[in-house]
Amino acid sequence: MTFSIDHNNPAVIAVAGHVIGGAEGMQFSQAIGELVRGGERCVIVDLALVPVMNSSGLGMLVGASSTLRSAGGLLVVAGANEKITALFKMTRLDSVLPQYATREEALAASQ
Repeated sequence: MTFSIDHNNPAVIAVAGHVIGGAEGMQFSQAIGELVRGGERCVIVDLALVPVMNSSGLGMLVGASSTLRSAGGLLVVAGANEKITALFKMTRLDSVLPQYATREEALAASQ
């Protein structure tokens, strides 16, 4: 997994590759913490380039959402494929994490 951060308002984290936790998951969590300390209160996680996510990846998103909510903010997911969307539904994360089909839709809804 790799990710890049676009510091728009709101910030967008574009994730690519298999999201299965590990060292990259820790780096992602640290990046979320830095964004929150920098004043960000809404972060969009763009999953358009993520083919696979496991429970560790879900945990990474839940942790990021918790960090943002504790700061009065919100984590939004964009671009999840059918497999990941089904995983969100199965774990009921779809009721916790707002989801949009594209980054553009998420940005429009967050303005």
